[in-house]
Amino acid sequence: MSGMLRPNIVLLKDGTDSSQGKPQIISNINACGIIVEIIKSTLGPRGMDKLIHDGNEATITNDGATVMKLLKIAHPAAKILVDIAKSQDMEVGDGTTSVVVFCGEFLKEAKTFIEQGVGANIIIKGYKQALKLTLQKLSDIAIDLTQKSAEERNHMLLRCAETTLNSKLVADYKTFFAEKIVKAVNLLDDDMDHKAVGIKKVTGGSVTDSMLINGVAFKKTFSYAGFEQQPKRFENPKIILLNIELELKAEKDNAEVRISDPTDYQRIVDAEWKIIYDKLENIVNTGAKVVLSRLAIGDLATQYFADRGIFCAGRVEAEDLERTRLATGATTQTTVNCGLDPKILGSCGLFEEVQIGAERFNLFQECPKSKSATLIIRGGAQQFVDEADRSIHDALMIVKRAKQNTKVVGGGGAIEMELSRYLREVGLAQAGKQQPVILAFAKALEVIPRTLAQNSGGDCTDILNLLRAKHNDSSVDNRWLGVDCINMGIQDSFASYVWEPVMMKENALAAACEAACLVLSIDETITNPKSDVPKGGKGKGKGGGFSQGMANMAAGGKGAMRQMKRR
Repeated sequence: MSGMLRPNIVLLKDGTDSSQGKPQIISNINACGIIVEIIKSTLGPRGMDKLIHDGNEATITNDGATVMKLLKIAHPAAKILVDIAKSQDMEVGDGTTSVVVFCGEFLKEAKTFIEQGVGANIIIKGYKQALKLTLQKLSDIAIDLTQKSAEERNHMLLRCAETTLNSKLVADYKTFFAEKIVKAVNLLDDDMDHKAVGIKKVTGGSVTDSMLINGVAFKKTFSYAGFEQQPKRFENPKIILLNIELELKAEKDNAEVRISDPTDYQRIVDAEWKIIYDKLENIVNTGAKVVLSRLAIGDLATQYFADRGIFCAGRVEAEDLERTRLATGATTQTTVNCGLDPKILGSCGLFEEVQIGAERFNLFQECPKSKSATLIIRGGAQQFVDEADRSIHDALMIVKRAKQNTKVVGGGGAIEMELSRYLREVGLAQAGKQQPVILAFAKALEVIPRTLAQNSGGDCTDILNLLRAKHNDSSVDNRWLGVDCINMGIQDSFASYVWEPVMMKENALAAACEAACLVLSIDETITNPKSDVPKGGKGKGKGGGFSQGMANMAAGGKGAMRQMKRR
């Protein structure tokens, strides 16, 4: 039996690409490193922007999540970086570049251990232990502003918003926008839903022409004949919100009527007109002066309201209608045949239609139950306005989180240097295999101040050495010393009001560490071959046939089309 040849066992389909072992881990780390190098230069107030050109659309941004999304990364391991940037953007709003840079540096430090033959599981265990120590220390040294006065807490929110905007394209107007953002967040309800703050973009004019509406603003909707005859300004009007169609044709949809006498047709037509007129009369009898509907308001209804001095707008976006409901206190109605009592009406101090740039906007201001706000952004170029929108979204999320969690830390790399110092102390006191891994984690934390110094044009080696010396000096409390990106030196970040919410750092460190551990745990990548699509329509691979060919065309575009033509 021992001399018999063993049969060849084929487990995977012919053509399957399988890479495994230490070279595969290093390959994944290298792929992630390339992505990090692309995005690293956007970090900080002196970071550069990226111009990403896709077809006819050009995007200028330094927002980490936006850059990662527009890069359209194909490498399966590098896509993990896209996911953590997206999760950071959704959960916190800011720190999307930091989380990717953290992850890349953790992998870079781990690469040295992998090349030396250290098992990936040992590195993962050490990283998780270091993360636990880091998060505990971060919570201990953070400054809680809960006991501060309302004015001091508002001041804290302003500083957090300015710190976020400091690294954006609108950094020169950070104070201008920070004040508006904090006012907008303070108007929100207890649930702090940031979607209640609408952002409208209007090209043209100066950035300082941007305005915050204490209420709701939206573009003039599609209008029928008679719209221009309606009044465009009311003081203290009653407002009714509808989710019904006010058009004559709507009454005969999906209906079939058979008649034997031609004279009965006029009775049917009269009945349709009576239905629509009864609806309009019921709306007028409520005393509402502003009528908004999610669905269309036709020319008959538009002229009917105009004759009675009532403003109406149909096809209002769902988000705008919901924010109007929050601001005015109105209740959206799905019928006007019953239940139209005064309780369902909303109100505002002033309604008017105004010209902003090349657009006409409907403004609902001085709302008594205002739980919504609208920020109208102005700017010269569309790319600038789009980037300002992304920047303000990040600042809105940060202010929202800072209001919910009042703990803050110093920015500018100060907290990273302090955490790195602490981890080095803890790591040197430990024995065993985890010690060098914890020290590597501590070294990786220094990537933020190093990158900030590098992007600001300073000597990153000198600045980093000076920061290490200051933070290691136990005789003085230098925990908040960080990089001064403007003067290319060091500064007390907390005294300079460079503040960041603790939640942002906690989420960034945890997400980056988990992503790095995930990449390190992958020791084999299996790539299945693409299915062949023969001319006859029966493929050899999975799925095969015409349907698989169409799927390949959808995924591969012109290349797949050419492949099918050649076959």
